[in-house]
Amino acid sequence: MSQAKPDLQNDLYLRALLRQPTERTPIWMMRQAGRYLPEYRKVRQQAGDFMALCQNPELACEVTLQPLRRFPLDAAILFSDILTIPDAMGLGLYFEAGEGPRFERPVRTLDAIEKLGVPDPEQELGYVMDAVRTIRRELGGKVPLIGFSGSPWTLATYMVEGGSTKNFSVIKKMLFAEPQALHLLLDKLAQSVTSYLNAQIAAGAQAVMIFDTWGGVLSPRDYREFSLAYMDKIVKGLTREADGRTVPVTLFTKNGGAWLPDMAATGCDALGVDWTTNLGDARAAVKGQVALQGNMDPSVLYAPPARIEAEVASILASYGQGTGHVMNLGHGIHPEVDPDHAAAFIEAVHKLSPAYHNE
Repeated sequence: MSQAKPDLQNDLYLRALLRQPTERTPIWMMRQAGRYLPEYRKVRQQAGDFMALCQNPELACEVTLQPLRRFPLDAAILFSDILTIPDAMGLGLYFEAGEGPRFERPVRTLDAIEKLGVPDPEQELGYVMDAVRTIRRELGGKVPLIGFSGSPWTLATYMVEGGSTKNFSVIKKMLFAEPQALHLLLDKLAQSVTSYLNAQIAAGAQAVMIFDTWGGVLSPRDYREFSLAYMDKIVKGLTREADGRTVPVTLFTKNGGAWLPDMAATGCDALGVDWTTNLGDARAAVKGQVALQGNMDPSVLYAPPARIEAEVASILASYGQGTGHVMNLGHGIHPEVDPDHAAAFIEAVHKLSPAYHNE
């Protein structure tokens, strides 16, 4: 069994993503730094608003580290937002109370798309790189740091719709009526995401993840053309080694269970799986090509600890013996969750998972 290198006290997460043997199943939680923690709410209030928190490297570092002080997690994830790239493109990002993100200047014409530039990650997005460097320093090699971005398709939905949407009518109109305009936007976003993630890796991110939150609203044909093709382009353009280590890449399409084999074919190292797909079925579908991350329904964390443990037991049994599994929620932790229930989730994984790694 490979041993942790001296620069990293706990590399279970990185080993699992590369399907190397681990003593137990590693665990982290999407949105593990967030509103369910009272200490996060305090810092958020101190910052003034959400983007001010993201743009302050010291405060972004503080909230990134908060869940690690509370829980024995196996990875830290950069505290940021997927909409940093569109914001850097000059679309005027703001947050409406109770409504989520909004853009003052959505892009809905070929002319507007042609005028968009690809942001320089160390200039327009320098605050993110400063946060990565600060977090890596403060982590002191305790656990790996995950960098991330939204996928081109997911970023485009916000940029074209002007914010959150239920039916995606504006971007789907562009997709079917002006596909060349949408392809130009997605290509610029793929370039932007590639340089953004490579800059995060250069600044110290030890693994990266691409969140395709809205890929699941597309048909199988349109998913491959307008979402997966651009994630494939990004994967092929990423730096895959830094500090003498492989930098694993995880793709996550919410409601994308039917497309896992296609996603695995991109050459990524791991796939996120949400709770609408059985983890055993996902493992069979990818045929050992990639590791899998997931996939507990975040709502299970409302349940008593015994029910949470039963769910963990079910997911571990579904995946089965061997390596290549990172335990996580199937999407972000809900703001109303009791932190003690998150602790019960993590404790159950520590308790039950070693039995699946004793081959």
